[in-house]
Amino acid sequence: MDPIDRLPLAPDPAIHLQGSWARAWKGLGAHGEGEDVYGALMARYGEAHRKYHTLQHLRECLGWFEQVQGLAAKGAEVEAALWFHDAIYDVTRSDNEERSAEWASSAALQAGVAPEGAARLHALVMVTRHTGVPVDADEQLLVDIDLAILGAGPARFAEYEHQIREEYGHVPDGLFKRKRRAILRSFLERPRIFSTPHFHQALEEIARANLRRALGGRAI
Repeated sequence: MDPIDRLPLAPDPAIHLQGSWARAWKGLGAHGEGEDVYGALMARYGEAHRKYHTLQHLRECLGWFEQVQGLAAKGAEVEAALWFHDAIYDVTRSDNEERSAEWASSAALQAGVAPEGAARLHALVMVTRHTGVPVDADEQLLVDIDLAILGAGPARFAEYEHQIREEYGHVPDGLFKRKRRAILRSFLERPRIFSTPHFHQALEEIARANLRRALGGRAI
């Protein structure tokens, strides 16, 4: 059986964004509804230069979270980190996660979240740089959700690849292909793409098949 035949139910694209935000914000222990922060985040994810890191991606991430939130130790922090993980996105800069994490922690502190909670939120956003192996269970769950697109069905994965190319439209084709191949190959070379047992079982084979196809079927 082809691994794609075992693809689990996709995340719900109709996820209620405002409901998710209210749940996460309240769960952090923040004062008020956070309406200004919510509005600013929505505006960020709606920026015209974004093609993949958009509300579509946010909805997909939150849809996955809806399915697996019971696996989180501190669910509100993971859900809030998903909201902030691509809050600032500029393809010409390399500090997007740092700036997003700073926004997350400062907004949380201003809303009365305990310093240790704000610090954990900052740390969670930072792990989405994907420069190392996530350590604790919530970091692993967050990263797996962010990487779940690698285990998408063929049509969505192809759309994702096209969206990434559009975001980097200013990069010459040859250079983009070399850089993109290096990134995809780095995921395929990992002993495990997904850290949590849930995502490893559900999406690992599908993700590896997608990556091999994207790399032209070349073995690693």
